[in-house]
Amino acid sequence: MSITIEKVNKFYGKQQALADISFSLKKGEIVAFLGPNGAGKSTLMKIITCYFQQDSGKVKVCDLDTQEKDILVKAKIGYLPEHNPLYTDMYIKEYLSFVGSIYKIENLKNRIVEIIQQTGLTTEQSRKIKELSKGFKQRVGLAAALIHNPEVLILDEPTTGLDPNQLVEIRNLIKEVGKEKTVLLSTHIMQEVDKMCNRVIIINKGKIVEDQLISNLQKGNINLEEHFRKLTT
Repeated sequence: MSITIEKVNKFYGKQQALADISFSLKKGEIVAFLGPNGAGKSTLMKIITCYFQQDSGKVKVCDLDTQEKDILVKAKIGYLPEHNPLYTDMYIKEYLSFVGSIYKIENLKNRIVEIIQQTGLTTEQSRKIKELSKGFKQRVGLAAALIHNPEVLILDEPTTGLDPNQLVEIRNLIKEVGKEKTVLLSTHIMQEVDKMCNRVIIINKGKIVEDQLISNLQKGNINLEEHFRKLTT
């Protein structure tokens, strides 16, 4: 399995943010991780990516323990957080060169050309990041998350701020890279889940309340938005 989570608990003081969370994801899965604000989505994503540590339980990425092998785990993961952190005074190529150098990528110039084409940044590649629209800034964040060709992709609200055309393009990009990687993404756009993902995990108040294949929901004529509302209210 690419990601294995076993009985993970996380507290902020006396408040329990995650309660006995367990699931696993395999290569080729694009999994929607859904929940209302404050449900624990971002907390778990930060634990998987080694930004936080759990209080108890085990998390493994590509069979590597996140607490024991955090540096190696980070090399396996591409991460786009909800608030996309970018050096906005840098040019796109300059920024991707900086990120790529951290991962010590061979033939970095060629890889930058590839990832700019893959993420649809060709027309904007000579501009500074601060001059870009929010949608193109999201593309830069995706490019940075993908540049080292990670095995696992963690995307926290990757389609935020995109117009309808950009939504389609980013959705297609995620579907394409998901064929060869494991993708865990959070979103509030339910319509995108049906079109992008093959599985949905719903969390509420720090607990998993649903883990289901999208195809099973579709066979049962279950409306995901209504189903989500019932499980989280």
